[in-house]
Amino acid sequence: METEKFMGQIQIGSHQIGKGHPVYIVAEMSANHLQDYDRAVRILHAAKEAGADAIKLQTYTADTITIESDKPYFQISGGTIWDGTTLHKLYREAYTPWDWQPKLCEEAKALGLDCFSSPFDPTAVDFMEEMNMPAYKIASYEITDIPLIRLCAATGKPVIIATGVARSEDIDAALSACRAEGNEQVILLKCVSAYPTPYEDINLRMIPTLGETYKCLTGLSDHSMGSTVPVGAVALGACMIEKHLTLSRADGGPDGAFSMEPAEFAEMVRNVRIMEKALGSSEYALTPVQETEREGARSLFIVADIKKGEELTSQNIRSIRPGNGLPPAEIATVLGRHAVKDLERGEPLRKGDFE
Repeated sequence: METEKFMGQIQIGSHQIGKGHPVYIVAEMSANHLQDYDRAVRILHAAKEAGADAIKLQTYTADTITIESDKPYFQISGGTIWDGTTLHKLYREAYTPWDWQPKLCEEAKALGLDCFSSPFDPTAVDFMEEMNMPAYKIASYEITDIPLIRLCAATGKPVIIATGVARSEDIDAALSACRAEGNEQVILLKCVSAYPTPYEDINLRMIPTLGETYKCLTGLSDHSMGSTVPVGAVALGACMIEKHLTLSRADGGPDGAFSMEPAEFAEMVRNVRIMEKALGSSEYALTPVQETEREGARSLFIVADIKKGEELTSQNIRSIRPGNGLPPAEIATVLGRHAVKDLERGEPLRKGDFE
């Protein structure tokens, strides 16, 4: 596809996302509320305490995302953690009740968290607009639903697109749909729709490729275990990280097995922030600390007392630490010269010390 204007930064809620801004860290609640509103609220608080910038919900019902049927098409199989049930049964267990969502948004706002969701049909988009959610997340399996993507893009709000099952033509079509609505505020998330994701299938090197190919901000929606992969993604340019958060994996639920617990999420946030600092600048220049430490480098020193008129030799002049004297590279031009004054052992050799 023909790429157009690159959005250097995008705003979601009070957060600027893009180069020069902190990585935007999103806690995905998904089904980890286990149909308990109080638990959902506790997850919000855990996300805030762990350092998340946003909480993400999912807005669907079993009937808006699929139909109730026992036909083979709707049976889950293939080695997933949900094998043996149907799509409708899974989503009936996993959905977030819609009457909770305005209250959860208010609770998130009070905590200083952004709150947005993934819509799965037009009624969900309308509902999210009623709540004035600040962004739309297109789930991996919805990337082929171009009418839904256009509807989200038409709101003028940022559209975050997961690429978990996307071919390149799917990404082309999704971006074209957004741009047809005049919406350039797109973040593409590298994602693998495997739960949990084997590390060898993640291919983090795709993150800069996505950015260069599609002229979009990029991030990671991660379903692997631990925080190594998200930190690596930040090193490769990810400006957004999304991870599932639960209070305890032992509590179970459809997404519990591959979700982070609060202490793990907090550790990930700390490591991401460390990586941001460590990445720093690509310009070759010494930091103030390095400039100070450079004084510890080697230089030419007087290592034996030298009388005025005495020759400078390898026995009385050496390259040693620290760096207060002439550069070591000048040793060849120094040896054989004669001292113009008495020189004391332990003093750095300077230009005016010899003829």
